[in-house]
Amino acid sequence: MAEQITIDNSVVEDELVITASTVSGQETVLTAGAVSLLKTLCKHFANDVPTLLANRKIKQGLVDKGQLPDFIEQTKAVRESDWKIRGIPHDLQDRRVEITGPVDRKMVINALNANAKVFMADFEDSLAPSWDKVIEGQINLRDAINGDISYTSAETGKSYTLAADPAVLICRVRGLHMLEKHVSYAEQAIPAALFDFCVYFYNNYRQLLSKGSGPYFYIPKLESHIEARWWAKVFAFVEERFCLQPGTIKCTCLIETLPAVFEMDEILYELRSNIVALNCGRWDYIFSYIKTLNNHSDRILPDRQSVTMDTPFLSAYSRLLVKTCHKRGALAMGGMAAFIPAKDPKENQQILDKVRQDKQLEARNGHDGTWVAHPGLADTAMEVFNQYIGDNHVNQLHITRDVDAPILAPELLSPCKGERTEDGMRRNIRIALRYIEAWINGNGCVPIYGLMEDAATAEISRTSIWQWIKHQQKLSNGTLVTKSLFKDMLLQELAHVKEEVGADRFTHGRFTEAAVILEQTTTADELVDFITQPVYELLIA
Repeated sequence: MAEQITIDNSVVEDELVITASTVSGQETVLTAGAVSLLKTLCKHFANDVPTLLANRKIKQGLVDKGQLPDFIEQTKAVRESDWKIRGIPHDLQDRRVEITGPVDRKMVINALNANAKVFMADFEDSLAPSWDKVIEGQINLRDAINGDISYTSAETGKSYTLAADPAVLICRVRGLHMLEKHVSYAEQAIPAALFDFCVYFYNNYRQLLSKGSGPYFYIPKLESHIEARWWAKVFAFVEERFCLQPGTIKCTCLIETLPAVFEMDEILYELRSNIVALNCGRWDYIFSYIKTLNNHSDRILPDRQSVTMDTPFLSAYSRLLVKTCHKRGALAMGGMAAFIPAKDPKENQQILDKVRQDKQLEARNGHDGTWVAHPGLADTAMEVFNQYIGDNHVNQLHITRDVDAPILAPELLSPCKGERTEDGMRRNIRIALRYIEAWINGNGCVPIYGLMEDAATAEISRTSIWQWIKHQQKLSNGTLVTKSLFKDMLLQELAHVKEEVGADRFTHGRFTEAAVILEQTTTADELVDFITQPVYELLIA
């Protein structure tokens, strides 16, 4: 039976309603105070979100008609004037290795205990946001912050507890495009970002501040400084409401959309009281490159494996982020190493060598830290950044890149060379199939073919094929990529996946539903913005 909690029954326009099956412990994080704050935030800020999303579509329409993204003339004064962010708290100054992952209990403990400076607890790309996962995640983070989190595996009996000196915790909320459909305000589903931010902040800010830390957040998928301004207003409102010093709430913004790379100075400026860093969300950035330039036949990407950080448009993005951040006193975080360790020693060494090479590139560019998706990669990443940062610094803010030539729009938009292969197309289909099926079942972080796949990497897989179909590209073997070819391959790769996972797992899974979603989104005439939106409907059904 679904539970319905209604606040202010007397006025429908001012009601906040939570409709969901009760999760054990839900009342300990959705307290009267937390719900009251959420209602207030929705009252003041929820109505702005549809306008922000509509502005994205207006800008996309201009790009579709041929106007390539560029730096904004109206904000030139912000880029050219001299200003700095407010400052960086002591426990966020050294972020040379960050580990990321979803908020299930075992993962939270292992990540906080890993050889990393920061754990980014993720309610976004690596979490399939069923109500139980979202609520349990908030409970897990609260328990971790209180220092009394533990977990015992039902399968092995192994117990997990928190180490004495865990990593600093940063909470990544969901993007502005996502709704939390289990909660409505004034009869409208509320922005998921507000829900995640509010519940985490309210339950943990006192304990975090008492420990010398603070309420720290990762903000994903921004596309403009106007969206950053919205977040600045939310932060300032909450700080004033709880009598906190301005700038107590700190955030790191992911630069993982193509429009945002042209507004990095402006994003830092709007959030200057609260922001401490920008991050190269490389996988989402590649996805956004495809999505933003989807109508431009001269900007088609090759096989996903060919698009590496030394590709010109990605190298320019990394270097510009470092230069912009360090000019403003903010940290510049590198991107994700999506590899996972292998059991075979020789294969594992090859993986570690690839990670080392990738992290050396980032460290040479001047990044202050980087991301790993698995504790087994943390030591390798730490070794690289220790070497570049040295003993006399905790970051690379001293590297200004002032002698670099200006990085202009053509470099950030430069086409990417590489083959489009049949093997690459088939691999994309299998990855997307397996990921979507896992997401429907509530798992948003999935090891597939030696990589930790999340929503961003799955998005690249399906939008690449959509782009090839739209622009009638040929594979390296001369085959024209069409909707019909994709559908044939989808049936073949569905059978391939059945062999990979086994008949029993396939029969009891939801692979057919995943195939339907993949076919619908990949053969649609208009590019579907986010695959998680139609899949969310299945998740909560």
